[in-house]
Amino acid sequence: MRMSAGYLCIALFMAVFAVFLLGAFGEENKAVSFEQTLEDTEIGDPSIERNSYIYDETGRVISELSKGLNRRYLDIEDIPYSVKQAFLSTEDRHFFEHKGVDMSAVARALAVNVQAGSIEEGASTITQQTVRNLFLTHEQSYNRKLTEVLYSYQLEQDYSKEKILEFYINSIYFQNGIYGFETAAHFYFGKSSRELTLAETTFLAAVPANPSHYDPLTKKANTKKRQEWILTKMQETGAVSKARADEAKETPVKLHVTETQNLHPDYTFYVEHELKQLIGVKEGFARRMENAGGKEKADIEAELQNRVQEVLTSGVHIETSLNPDLQNEVTASVNRQLRGKNGNGAAVVLDHRTSRIKALSGGKNYEPYTFNRAFQAYRQPGSAMKPLLVYGPYMDQNGADRQNYVDAGRYCIHDYCPANAGGGYPGQVTLKTALARSYNTAAMRLFETTGIQQSFSYLESFDFSRVDADDHHYAAALGGFSRGVSLLELTKAYTTFSNNGDYRSARAIEKVTDSKGKVLYEWEETSRSVWSEQTNQELRHMMRSVITEGTGRGADPGTGEWRGKTGTTNSYHDLWFAGYNNRYTTGVWVGKDNPATLETELRSTHLELWKDIAEGLSNK
Repeated sequence: MRMSAGYLCIALFMAVFAVFLLGAFGEENKAVSFEQTLEDTEIGDPSIERNSYIYDETGRVISELSKGLNRRYLDIEDIPYSVKQAFLSTEDRHFFEHKGVDMSAVARALAVNVQAGSIEEGASTITQQTVRNLFLTHEQSYNRKLTEVLYSYQLEQDYSKEKILEFYINSIYFQNGIYGFETAAHFYFGKSSRELTLAETTFLAAVPANPSHYDPLTKKANTKKRQEWILTKMQETGAVSKARADEAKETPVKLHVTETQNLHPDYTFYVEHELKQLIGVKEGFARRMENAGGKEKADIEAELQNRVQEVLTSGVHIETSLNPDLQNEVTASVNRQLRGKNGNGAAVVLDHRTSRIKALSGGKNYEPYTFNRAFQAYRQPGSAMKPLLVYGPYMDQNGADRQNYVDAGRYCIHDYCPANAGGGYPGQVTLKTALARSYNTAAMRLFETTGIQQSFSYLESFDFSRVDADDHHYAAALGGFSRGVSLLELTKAYTTFSNNGDYRSARAIEKVTDSKGKVLYEWEETSRSVWSEQTNQELRHMMRSVITEGTGRGADPGTGEWRGKTGTTNSYHDLWFAGYNNRYTTGVWVGKDNPATLETELRSTHLELWKDIAEGLSNK
């Protein structure tokens, strides 16, 4: 009685469904009304979130960015034959014959399920499953099923069978936050789909049928059982021989779970920050932000953030200038020099010949996406700002050279009376000596002679994002700024000394492309003249003396013509050193995240850290 009732239900359902589908796929006069129906079910372009990738200078992937669903996308021509056949043989044997819905499969599934008294076989085509994955929910309702059929028909009109199969294989879910077959191959086996054995391929193909039931990590026995069923189906369709199917069934499957990689989190975090800047410039957000205020600026910022998210989930490839060997050396130096000390630090290495960021450490034992001190910490630069704000402008305006004299005796401007480090006031000294010994009173006299506004006009050439009119006071000559500067900003400014007085902003990103290699974004190279070549050459001589006979003696690596300048803020809150040789400009900062006086044993750490890095760079 139960069986007869079941077959009666099949007959009634098939009759109703056939009437509906005849209207969809049948005679031409009926198709007009179906097209009219489709006007209310416009599907648009499928948006498939996919991972983006960051590459170092050698072309190696250093970070896989999963900003939406974790998905490695493969084009149809790159999907292995066995992968395609595993799904075609089990999910939709007539995929290349039907128009989105397979009537014979519907009838067959109903018969099998009624006879079994449970759902043993599905009737959804690959097209229908793709529609569910990309456009609809998995809600069980007649309305959703009807919409699914309509969408499936439209998808078949808009895209080739090969493209729909590509959408399907990249959109199916493999449990544990994994979407798409290629992603599953890397996660569960640590290799690409083209490197999988037949046993591994069919094992993974088992998961999407019921991801929680066939979870490879917790229900491996279930997965193995379905894998064997898939191999039988592939044998039936002729996709594999019986011998190969039997061999794959007998082959043990060993998982090798591999998490998404991020080899250099300090650097890649900055790359994401720079990508936001690049998109902001190229798509007009930065210009709009300049003229906005209050809520409007916040709205533009939110819009930009959404755009960055959109770009990162579109599967872009970000090529960078990272030198992996230098990065490893720099992060190791920071960890080594600050190990066990009550403080933190950061370091940056730039290639000033190419204006590229080669290495960047955000702090000791840096963890991904935590506070990055190289570009997110804004601190008082101390005397490290003197060559840029005091000596450069003064010498450029007055045609002075390093042998000219300046008074380093006591000096007050109104009630502001800075002291020299150590308390000495030597009187008349050369500009070279004044910079090398970092005499504050000498710097104040030069700054006053040039004038505050004139001196600050030189800083406009650089990328100091938080320097503004509030900093236009005499304490700035000694590095006293209201909101400070970042280590990366300061180090980038120091590249001017190696480029004949011209400034080019150093970048990490070479270019951003789509999956086909089309360039989407890249920086325009711009150069700004800061001061004359003569002034620049004098400054280089003077900064050499900082290392040979001045406050930077402890940073001297003993090899190469290194030049630079120290910086120390009041009460030893911040310690800086920025310098350069014939190829690299590097800067370091040491301090506490919550500004406080550094212990005595930390007060030379910036020199030791910089020396450690410079010694390694001397051999490059």
